[in-house]
Amino acid sequence: MTAIGLRDLTIGYGGDPVVHGVTLDIAEGESFALVGESGSGKSTVLKAIAGLAPDWSGAITVLGQARGHRPDRNFARVCQMVFQDPYGSLHPRKTVDDTLAEPLAIHGIGEHADRVVDMLAAVGLDRRFRFRFPHQLSGGQRQRVAIARALMLEPKVLLLDEPTSALDVSVQAEILNLLKRLRRERNLTYLMVTHNLHVVAFMCERLAVMRHGRIVETADVDRLRQGTFDNAYSRELYAASGGAGAPIAAAG
Repeated sequence: MTAIGLRDLTIGYGGDPVVHGVTLDIAEGESFALVGESGSGKSTVLKAIAGLAPDWSGAITVLGQARGHRPDRNFARVCQMVFQDPYGSLHPRKTVDDTLAEPLAIHGIGEHADRVVDMLAAVGLDRRFRFRFPHQLSGGQRQRVAIARALMLEPKVLLLDEPTSALDVSVQAEILNLLKRLRRERNLTYLMVTHNLHVVAFMCERLAVMRHGRIVETADVDRLRQGTFDNAYSRELYAASGGAGAPIAAAG
C-alpha cells in the first residue's frame, strides 16, 4: 500500500510557487528522504502534507486518505510531524505531562497518565521527566519528548524535518537510533527532510534530490552509498557533502 502519494504537487507562498509538480509514491513501512540545499523546497513539501502550507494544488494522500486544504482532526491520527528545533516546538510553560496529554484530550482519549508514562518509556525517558518543563531538559531529551508527542495518537506516518540538525553531535546518533527502533517496532513510515547524506544512508531506503522546488532525481540508498547518481546536480551535492561517509553507529 502507498503510505504517501503526491501527484503534481505545486506549493506557493503569497501566490508565488516554490515547489513545482512534485510526484512521489512512498510505500507503507518505507523510510524515504528528501535532500537538497537550503531553499530547495523540501521542508515545504512536509508542511503541505502536514497542513501547514495550505496554498497548494495537485493531490496529497496519506494511507489512502486525501489531504484537504483545511485543518482535519482525523488526519492527525494518521500522520504527525517532528520539527527541527525541539525547544521551539515545545510550549515553554507546559510540563512534559501537559504536552503529551494534550493530543489525547483533544481527541477524547482517556487513561492519560498511563499512556504518557508508557510513551516516555518508549522514547527512553523514565517517569521522573513527566513533570519537568522544556528548559529543564537537554536538547536530546526535548527531541525525545517531541517524538513522544508525535506518537501519542499512534499515527503510522511521521514527517521528520531535520530531526537531529539542532542537536549536539554527541546525541544525534542516539536520536537516529531511537527513530530507527521506533520505526521497526511500530511499523512506521518516515518521510525525512535532511541535508545530511550520512543520515540518509543510515535511515532510509530511497531518496529524492530536490533543486529549485523540483525533484531532479530519485534513487535507492545503494546508489547514494556508491555515489552513482545520474543527475549532474545530484553528483555535485554528493561531492560537496563528502559522500555518504562512514556509517552512523548501528541501532541498538
